[in-house]
Amino acid sequence: MNEKKYPVKRGAEYQLEIEKLSFGGAGVARAENYVIFVKGALPGDKVRARILKRKPSFAEAVLLEIVSPSPQRIDAPCPYFNWCGGCTWQSLEYRDQLEHKKMITAESLEHIAGISAGLTADVLPSEKKYAYRNKMEFSFSDRRWLLPDELGREEISRDFALGLHVPGTFDKIIQIDSCLLQSETANQILKYISDFARKNGPEPYGIKSHKGFWRFLVLRQSRFSGEIMVNLVTAYKETKLLKELAQELTEAFPQVSSVVNNINARLAQTAAGDEEILLAGKAFIQDKLGDFIFNISANSFFQTNTQQAEKLYEKVIEFAGIDKNDIVWDLYAGTGTISLFLAKRAARVIGFEIAESAVFDAVKNAEEHGIHNTRIIAGDLLNKLQETEPKPDILVTDPPRAGMHEKVVRYITKILPERMVYVSCNPATLARDLSILKENYTIEKVQPVDMFPQTYHIETVVQLSRKLND
Repeated sequence: MNEKKYPVKRGAEYQLEIEKLSFGGAGVARAENYVIFVKGALPGDKVRARILKRKPSFAEAVLLEIVSPSPQRIDAPCPYFNWCGGCTWQSLEYRDQLEHKKMITAESLEHIAGISAGLTADVLPSEKKYAYRNKMEFSFSDRRWLLPDELGREEISRDFALGLHVPGTFDKIIQIDSCLLQSETANQILKYISDFARKNGPEPYGIKSHKGFWRFLVLRQSRFSGEIMVNLVTAYKETKLLKELAQELTEAFPQVSSVVNNINARLAQTAAGDEEILLAGKAFIQDKLGDFIFNISANSFFQTNTQQAEKLYEKVIEFAGIDKNDIVWDLYAGTGTISLFLAKRAARVIGFEIAESAVFDAVKNAEEHGIHNTRIIAGDLLNKLQETEPKPDILVTDPPRAGMHEKVVRYITKILPERMVYVSCNPATLARDLSILKENYTIEKVQPVDMFPQTYHIETVVQLSRKLND
């Protein structure tokens, strides 16, 4: 693109007025109708920003100064907010977060799929605005990234950190003493383990050196029982030391009913291990969704916001309108939690999932809950859909962020189930898929659900019914 066609210059500073928020959480400004994304800016802010990147249709800028703050702007309660990547919207009142999430969903559907913005309902709010996460993953590091008020303080060691990543980096970790997204008890455990690891050694794992012991700490807490699992992910075995820590934890925190050690000797920075050692208590905790109680092990998938997951599933059931004679397909079934809810009302549920470990958990979940009218099929989705009988009366799909493959969407328009429920975590790919489906389906209802307060993430449940002339 010719240089003079860009209304802004790379590296130049501009004063901008922020109009709205994008799905990625950044503020949106315009220069001669050219879109500029500014992270950390809110609608109504007047800011000074420097252009970092330019593309043919948009630019990205770094926020330098808030010249005039938005009336929606509040002081974020978390001291790490400006540097940690866990939250993006703590500086925005919760009611305004919900309004912007509704607006982002409605605009995506209208602009990409031509679906009336009036169909999008108000967002179902989360009962908890903070301390809603039942799982948090923290990283150890031998390279602590110092906050501005920590610079120059000689008492702070830079060779140990237990916390969260600086956005956009893989090796810079902020020391976190307390995270507002988890419970106060979980925060006390986080600090206890941080102090223990710092005092007792060995050294934390270095992402660049590939040496060291401590790698990750994963805390899970059941909303149902309050019990807590502590998962210590290390690079090698040091069972005597970890059993000492496990004993201290279970004595200091009665809620800790499970302490496990996952060994990850691989270079990959993942909190899942090749070997698991039970250090104290049992190998799982229990949590509840609806009428179902689940055993959750260290590496199991489970919805992160339990209360909102129940609201989401209730909306799926409502939109599906299942009759006791209906055949239901559940696409991208995962560990089968939605399948269980569907199976209580349907004649038969057939789930499809590519990950074999998830299929194993799904089958086990159905067996443990006495659900006998479900079948989970593993393998490539499109091939399995084509060869599976009977075809569905109702289809439920909950794809990953990338949405459904176009061939899957086209296949659905061939078999034409009477009703569909589409669960999405990405308004843009949802709109892309609905733009194809609406040729054969009427979009009846659009219900956003806020699973992750203080972030830009939004789940959406869409009800579709087959057009009568098809």
